[in-house]
Amino acid sequence: MHRGTQIKFTLINPTSPLWRIGVHQRPANSGVFRFSMLASLYVAASMPLYVETKIVDEDVEPVDFDDDADIIGISFMTYNAPRAYEIADRFRAKGKTVIFGGYHPTFMPDEAIQHADAVCIGEAESSVPRMMEDYMNGRLKPFYRSQLVDLAGLPVPDRNLLRQRAYITTNTLQATRGCFNRCGFCSVARFNHYRLRIRPVGEVVEELKGLGREVLFMDDNIALDKEYARELFKAMIPLKKQWHSQCGIGIAEDEELLRLAAQSGCRGLFIGFESLSRQSLENWKKFGNKRVDYLEAVKKLHGAGIGVFAGFIFGSDNDGPDVFADTLDFLLEANIEVLQATRLTPFPGTPLYEQLDREGRIFDRDWSHYDFFHVVHQPLNMSVRELHNGTVWVQQQFYRTDRIIRRVGRASGYLHPGTVVRALLPLNLGYRHKLAAYESLQKKLSVQPKAG
Repeated sequence: MHRGTQIKFTLINPTSPLWRIGVHQRPANSGVFRFSMLASLYVAASMPLYVETKIVDEDVEPVDFDDDADIIGISFMTYNAPRAYEIADRFRAKGKTVIFGGYHPTFMPDEAIQHADAVCIGEAESSVPRMMEDYMNGRLKPFYRSQLVDLAGLPVPDRNLLRQRAYITTNTLQATRGCFNRCGFCSVARFNHYRLRIRPVGEVVEELKGLGREVLFMDDNIALDKEYARELFKAMIPLKKQWHSQCGIGIAEDEELLRLAAQSGCRGLFIGFESLSRQSLENWKKFGNKRVDYLEAVKKLHGAGIGVFAGFIFGSDNDGPDVFADTLDFLLEANIEVLQATRLTPFPGTPLYEQLDREGRIFDRDWSHYDFFHVVHQPLNMSVRELHNGTVWVQQQFYRTDRIIRRVGRASGYLHPGTVVRALLPLNLGYRHKLAAYESLQKKLSVQPKAG
């Protein structure tokens, strides 16, 4: 190709059969789990001017295998790897150039390159201009290792590349990226080289001005740098936004930071509690949580008018069959608004994967099972079936209709009415339907946990 030629680039985000449009009956209220694909938008924003980018989300529209794009990009996590390879193989059979990016290709590049012409290792923003230039000159290399992106001057994404009405919101952005904690099960921190990067507060505020009233920060931990978070929250107060994000439980221990978060419009936070066991937290190097009284922390968050979306992981080496009832008791006592309960999953690239692989305890290498709904390793103090069924039990008990009604009633006393109507209730109903649909899909596909 010669300079001046326009390149057509289609970036595909594959998804599982549960969510893929046109494959199975998708669960009711599933739209509440569809957020704007910010990572893909940033890739598009980083492309040279001679590249025309189209984004295809399999959760929203089917893949067109007659696409006339010059290059097919596929970005995926571990559980979507088999589907990504299937898509790539079909396009390459038609003579298309395929480029991979995302978490799984970054940690498993030698596997991924078997199905692609090039693999982007790490963040794509700094690599895609070089990749496009090399493609134009007929010298595309198999691997591109990127440097961490400087968030100063981060381009504002073109949200018009998405089907706006297909997502619960496209008002998403980032103020920070990465994490310096070293939790053993987390691939996010490893992907970001255990570093936290921050955007200039002024740039974040300017982007916020162009968004709607309700926004979602896609940060890994928006208050990890407390001084930065204070500056950001103060600057956001005049904007009168209502926002949600992900954060560490430590925010509840800082009275000023919590007050500023509430004043700036924080209405809900996803918080990784992970476990009630102090030993499990220590083994996972989740040291920040060990010092916190969970019940008191949730009480403080509720007192600030902030809902709590709690993440818990079952299957640590310290968990026995009693962990499920104990965790449910806490969830109900604390009136946690939303629960994400997952089975411990050793993702490639994490210290946990390396440990369990070394110990010979990973018995399932079907990447499609690395979706938090399957058990892929042998627990120490319970069977595989006990871990699977126990997690199902907690979810079913938490999302019982009577308990949803009760928690909504209680939350109405301390949360903003809009948060209850547009977040708490839809998420509860969404999870209830999602869990039922997943169990039905597993039976349909005859997928059962292996005994152990």
